[in-house]
Amino acid sequence: MGLFLRRHARHKNGKDHTYWSLVENQRSPSGKVIQRQALYLGELSQAQQQAWAALAAQFSQPSPSHAQDLLPSTTPTPTHPLPPTPTIQFSKFSLHNPRQWGACWIAARLWQDLRLDQFWHARLPPSREGTHWAHLLQVLVTYRLIDPGSEFRLHREWFPHSAMADILGADPALGAKDNLYRCLDHLLAHRDALFDHLQQRWKDLFAAEFDVVLYDLTSTYFESDPPFPEGDKRRHGYSRDHRSDCVQVVVALAITPEGLPMAYEVMPGNIQDRQSLVRFLGKIRRRFGKARRTWIMDRGIPTEETLGLMRRKRHRISYLVGTPKGRLSTLEKRLADRPWHRAREKVTVKLVDEQDELFVWVESADRVSKERAMRRRRMRALLKRLKELKEQANLGRDDLLVKLGQAKQKAGRAYGLVRIVVEKEGAGWSYGIDRPKLRATRRREGRYLLRTNLTSEDPAQLWEMYLRLVEVESAFRDLKGDLGLRPIYHSKESRVEAHIFVAFMAYCLHVCLRQQLRRAAGGLTPRAMLEKFGRMELIDVHLPLDGGQTLVLTRRTQPDLDQRLLLRGLGWELPEDAPPRITEDMDLAT
Repeated sequence: MGLFLRRHARHKNGKDHTYWSLVENQRSPSGKVIQRQALYLGELSQAQQQAWAALAAQFSQPSPSHAQDLLPSTTPTPTHPLPPTPTIQFSKFSLHNPRQWGACWIAARLWQDLRLDQFWHARLPPSREGTHWAHLLQVLVTYRLIDPGSEFRLHREWFPHSAMADILGADPALGAKDNLYRCLDHLLAHRDALFDHLQQRWKDLFAAEFDVVLYDLTSTYFESDPPFPEGDKRRHGYSRDHRSDCVQVVVALAITPEGLPMAYEVMPGNIQDRQSLVRFLGKIRRRFGKARRTWIMDRGIPTEETLGLMRRKRHRISYLVGTPKGRLSTLEKRLADRPWHRAREKVTVKLVDEQDELFVWVESADRVSKERAMRRRRMRALLKRLKELKEQANLGRDDLLVKLGQAKQKAGRAYGLVRIVVEKEGAGWSYGIDRPKLRATRRREGRYLLRTNLTSEDPAQLWEMYLRLVEVESAFRDLKGDLGLRPIYHSKESRVEAHIFVAFMAYCLHVCLRQQLRRAAGGLTPRAMLEKFGRMELIDVHLPLDGGQTLVLTRRTQPDLDQRLLLRGLGWELPEDAPPRITEDMDLAT
């Protein structure tokens, strides 16, 4: 077996990228060498390349046999007679109860890294009936991280086939359906305390700072029917999930530029974006102090009134926001007279001062190339489709309109750059490129108008700070995709919010794992690692003994090459196996 680093060069959206992967040489029975990608590592720094190359060299060297005798070669002679040793009937051994262990162990390790075990054990003591609420919560969060679904599915399918009971040392009956729902009722009272706890853990683990806040909103919908009581947060509103037929709630999230979650708030589903900010500003100031803090937001969230409030001296709140295209039209004449300044390589800016604010007109060469390549790709596909429709001689007017609508949905904004004229009667139609619109679009590609009261900051630094908003978008994708935030099936409003709280804690585990993986290689993702370790199982090996007893060994499957590489890259070690136990056959039957 040979293991080596492979370099992958790719030109994408006008920019050159270099990616790396670990590749294994395997020899087939026929003697042919087959190459298999063991790990995709993504873009690596020079130090990371050297570390992974050294690790590959270690695994490529033939390892000597580490077989050991069961007893030392110089066994001391006992001074007293030993009791008779039971005989193992190896011909009757059997394997029982295979259950998923690897991903559950990773989740438990992350839970301990964030010290959530200490936090929740102090706040969720066992009930009088012996129900361990802290263990139940850990099961709910682990399930949301690994294989999200409903609580009923957790009870019926996932928990019995997982090793969570073994990892927690809990009763297999822990995952009873009613207990899972009742656990949600104990959580919300401790939400603010958890935000404070996480703030300290992010500082300890990743030296996090909270002077820059990325803020954005999303919505999540419900499979439930209105009307709801007065004051209920479930309402119809603008749906980012394109499910305007369902009621929803709005979730406001604040994270650091590294993607570490700070706090979130659940708001009514019909709240407007601009109404949410003032409420959240006070929440962050109370929790993280009144020190000068910079808020980075997308356009449409802050109003002129809110920005004026943030500029007041007694508040000392800095902001950096995108500006709607309408505002650009009012500034174009002033911007046209200003010279371009080279902020750094491939980034040029124009600056316009206006009272206590600074407008920054940014042009990034890399963004120009990327957006232009994306627009050209969409336009080529659109024009190709329009040509195909034009060649369909027997296409009726109604069918034409349907197909044009489909083409519009697929082309996105590129559709507006093509002029399409359909006759009022009949199926006649024509199309052509709208040259004035295309020229205007080309002028604005890769250019953004930013607005800030950080008048003394480097404009290029402001641009890079604004680009970090993709971290919030990534957080919402993780919550809605990997962690299964939507849809929500709970009928009680308190359990709806508790469901979002559980998803937030699962996202904290996800982020904690991602930060540790980034230190090793930027291309390693939490989902890929959980899937790889999901193949590791825990199995009960039953060895019958003379006299009706059974020796039970609970053992996990051995890690394969990919898993051992990840463990070594992260500096993790697997825990020891549980000690063997001798059980009566009657106990096994029950």
